[in-house]
Amino acid sequence: MVGRLLFVHGAGGFLDDADLAHGLARTLGLDLDMPKLSDGAMGFEDWAEPIRLHLNRLGPEDAVIAHSFGASILVRVLAEHRRERPLRATLLAMPDWTQRGWDVADYAFTDPKPETDLTLLHCRDDEVVPISHLALNSKALPSARVIEFPTGGHQFDGLIEAIATEIR
Repeated sequence: MVGRLLFVHGAGGFLDDADLAHGLARTLGLDLDMPKLSDGAMGFEDWAEPIRLHLNRLGPEDAVIAHSFGASILVRVLAEHRRERPLRATLLAMPDWTQRGWDVADYAFTDPKPETDLTLLHCRDDEVVPISHLALNSKALPSARVIEFPTGGHQFDGLIEAIATEIR
């Protein structure tokens, strides 16, 4: 049985993140599940509810990856007290929404740390979410593995194989 990859795209990023999501699923040998989340309704619950539904369908052989805004929502959903949770999740270019970062309270991660094993990945040359957000997130999530790439930008250009290697 082939596992699935739940890929949570970034804000307005369903099309922008498609190459990254499809490339990771193919490289990891997983079937892709990439729900199209709202570009208009951007409140926490607008995204959290469909993410919860997709997480509830995952099995132990499945993987979870979220990018940018989607990673911000996913980490908060994972922190909720849930009976079933993924064992691990990979968060790509996750913004920090606390006062130290972009200061948007609705998205800020202030919950208890998720029990899910997390890996934070970021590229130094990301022009959308500054690399400084990686340090802020690693302080908020001290047990997370932190991986920094020198190049790749916000879309992790040319890094699908490297990301897959870190996930395996």
